[in-house]
Amino acid sequence: MRKIKKGDDVIVLTGKDKGKQGTVNRVIPDEDRVVIGGINMVKRHTKSNPNAGVAGGIIDKEMPMHVSNIAIFNPITKKGDRVGIKTLEDGKKVRYFKSNDEVVDV
Repeated sequence: MRKIKKGDDVIVLTGKDKGKQGTVNRVIPDEDRVVIGGINMVKRHTKSNPNAGVAGGIIDKEMPMHVSNIAIFNPITKKGDRVGIKTLEDGKKVRYFKSNDEVVDV
């Protein structure tokens, strides 16, 4: 079970976007990276391709970040928090915030 999933609200801990919040758009598990909406934007110079209908120019693109540079946003404490995994009485695995033992998944 992954500690960070698509759709999670996260906060950036390090880098040029430190302190910004966003939602996880995509998880790349092989590289331990995530793509966050509106975070870690870069300028990408693209070449036009008339056959595919792609216009050339400079576009803004979201680049992946390593999962160690982000933390899941805890709405109760209004801060980034660490996440653990525990098994409930019925045998279901759930993620929980380490600071207050609240369950992330319902």
